[in-house]
Amino acid sequence: MISGRNIMLAAGMFGSMSAFSLPNSSEQKKNDNPNIVLIVADDLGYGDLNLYGTKHINTPNIDALSKQGVVFSDFHSNGAVCSPTRAALLSGYYQQRVGIDGVVKAKGDRHKGMDPEVITIADELKQHGYYTGMFGKWHLGYDKKFNPINLGFDEFNGFVSGNVDYHSHIDQEGHADWYSQDSLKGRKGYTTDLITEDAVGFIRKNANRPFFLYLPYETPHYPYQDRDSKADRFVGAKPRVDFPIKGSGKNHELTYAKMIEILDEGIGRLVQELEEKGVMDNTIIFFCSDNGAASVGSCGGLRGTKTTVWEGGHRVPAFAVWKGQIPSNSRCNETLLTFDLYPTFLDIIGKKSIKHSNLDGVSFKRSITKNKKIKHRYLIWKHGQKHAIRYGTFKLVVDGKGGDPMLFDLDKDIKEAKDIASENMRWVNKLQKQYSKWEESVAELKH
Repeated sequence: MISGRNIMLAAGMFGSMSAFSLPNSSEQKKNDNPNIVLIVADDLGYGDLNLYGTKHINTPNIDALSKQGVVFSDFHSNGAVCSPTRAALLSGYYQQRVGIDGVVKAKGDRHKGMDPEVITIADELKQHGYYTGMFGKWHLGYDKKFNPINLGFDEFNGFVSGNVDYHSHIDQEGHADWYSQDSLKGRKGYTTDLITEDAVGFIRKNANRPFFLYLPYETPHYPYQDRDSKADRFVGAKPRVDFPIKGSGKNHELTYAKMIEILDEGIGRLVQELEEKGVMDNTIIFFCSDNGAASVGSCGGLRGTKTTVWEGGHRVPAFAVWKGQIPSNSRCNETLLTFDLYPTFLDIIGKKSIKHSNLDGVSFKRSITKNKKIKHRYLIWKHGQKHAIRYGTFKLVVDGKGGDPMLFDLDKDIKEAKDIASENMRWVNKLQKQYSKWEESVAELKH
């Protein structure tokens, strides 16, 4: 039987043969499909941006850009750590359905990755005439068969592990990790700047045709290094012996702020390039984080941090800009997850999925353009033995194996401070039952 990926590749064969010749300006003007730029920060907390109250980090470009569109108050990563969220984002499914239930580790997981048969949003957009590029952090598999160019991306520069030294580009196990397509290539420069540089070049080269640009930055994930920091890692080094995992700087908090400010500078450069090429008005920009902040960052007073299923582990900063379609200075309070981006992007270009009719994510296009409500649905977060399930404002949390379930009403208690399980056992039982059904369904890995 022909696999889903092969069907799509066959369907797009004739289109891809002409992908390397740029359409002329008149052809671009006839195409109403907007360019899509997806920016994902790494370990950026809900309280790390001015959008949500912080005052100690200078982010003028993010502040100005977000005011041109909608800021999300209740946007969540699918996972409490890196790899699961990225798998859900690219597949439109819960990450467990596509084989990524935890971090793909540099040590011990080099054979593991997202199922290469998964049809990604990049695959889908290519079938509708988009040229696709990804620059930055992959973290969905080390083997060549898991490389981004085998999962829908025409171009890839970046690293495949969870984090690299920002200057030497060595991963946390002492391996060189900077790729061009699926080949390991050395490159000089500060990681954040390299990603921005490649993104600007991509926009410049492809402004005359619809493009999908995925920018998973490393910032502000450790090692905490800014442009002036020294490289700490080298090939063959032993982690925790030869180099400090989080970086050798003495003031991680100050460096963390500088890292975010450099990211902000890069976003400013992207916007400038879009404007200079005359395509800003026909581009949707979506920004979010892959999970909550680690100990150095801020989760904005929410309970928990990265690796937890408390709100601080997965409620993340997010905003979207699409001139003429999304009202400026608007707010969206709908409960959304990263797997909702897949169907939303397809909805924005007025297309149905070529292969899938049962994605876990739902489109929120009308929520951000027409202020329409999304029906309540059961939403799940799972990290190891911890899990949470939410319906409406009620959220059930099991914080470890054998722990008693705790219930919270987020509308009244966003900090998850008061457990109301004992007086709401009907809701506890209902949510536990739905969680069990979900576990059974994802075990089938229906992608």
